[in-house]
Amino acid sequence: MPIHDQGYRRYTGIRAQTGRAWSVIATAGIRTLLAKRTFIGLLLLSWVPFLVRAVQIYAAANLPQAQFLAPDAAMFRSFLQQQEIFLFFITVYAGTGLIANDRRANALQIYLSKPLSRAEYIFGKFAILLALLLLVTWLPAMLLLVIQVMFAGSFTFFLTHLYLVPAITIFSLIQVATVALAMLALSSLSKSSRYVGILYAGLIFFSQAVYGIVRGITRDTRMAWLSVPLDLQQIGDAIFRIEPRFAMPVWSAFLVIALLIAASAFILERRVRGIEVVA
Repeated sequence: MPIHDQGYRRYTGIRAQTGRAWSVIATAGIRTLLAKRTFIGLLLLSWVPFLVRAVQIYAAANLPQAQFLAPDAAMFRSFLQQQEIFLFFITVYAGTGLIANDRRANALQIYLSKPLSRAEYIFGKFAILLALLLLVTWLPAMLLLVIQVMFAGSFTFFLTHLYLVPAITIFSLIQVATVALAMLALSSLSKSSRYVGILYAGLIFFSQAVYGIVRGITRDTRMAWLSVPLDLQQIGDAIFRIEPRFAMPVWSAFLVIALLIAASAFILERRVRGIEVVA
C-alpha cells in the first residue's frame, strides 16, 4: 500500500474576515426563533396595531368626516407606546435563554475557545434582540410614514414633520438597546431561562410598583424616574416634541437609562467568561 506524504500543505480554503464572527451567532439565533410557530404568531400579532393605524391614516386621507383621525406626531408616539407590550413579550420569549442556555450547557467555554472574543459573542446575542425588536417598533413606524405619503398623495405632511424620521429612529434605538442589554445582563446571571424571565418581569413591574406607592403618598410625578418604563416614556415624549406627561426632568430619565445600560454592560463584562462554566 503506497504511503503518501501528509506533511505541511498551504491552506487553500476561504479565510473569514476578522470581526465578523458575531454575524454567525446572530444569524443562527434569528433563524432558530423564526422556525418556531409560536414566535411567528407573536410577531404577526404585534403588527395588528400597525394595520389599525394604517386604516386610520387611510380614513383621514379619504373621508371628510374622519379628519379628526389625521395623523400627527402624537399618533406616531402613541403607536410606539402601544408596541411596548409586544416589546416585553418578544424580549422575554427571545432573550431569556440567549446566554442562560449557553451557561447551562457549558457552551461559553466552547464559544470563547474559538477565535471569538467576548465582545463579538455579546454583540452577536445583542444583534438577535436588536433585529427582532426593531422589527416591531422602528420598521412599522417608518412604514406608517410611507403609507401616509401614499394615501395623502403628497409629501406635505412628511416635509412638515421631517423630524419624525430621526425621532422614530433615535427613540426606537434607545428603547430597544435598553431592554436588550438589560435582558442579556439578566440572562448571564443564571442558567435557568425561566428564572431570567421572572427577573426581567420583576425589574419592569417592581419599579412601576415602587413608583405607584411613592406617587400615592406624595401625589407628585417627579419621582417617576423610579420606573424604567416611565423613564422611556418621558424620553419618548421629549424626542417627539410632545408635552412630557411627568413632572420629573427629562435629564433624570436619561440618567437612569444610561445607568441601566452601563450596569448591564458591566454585568456582561464580568459574567461572560469561559472559565466560569467549566464543569
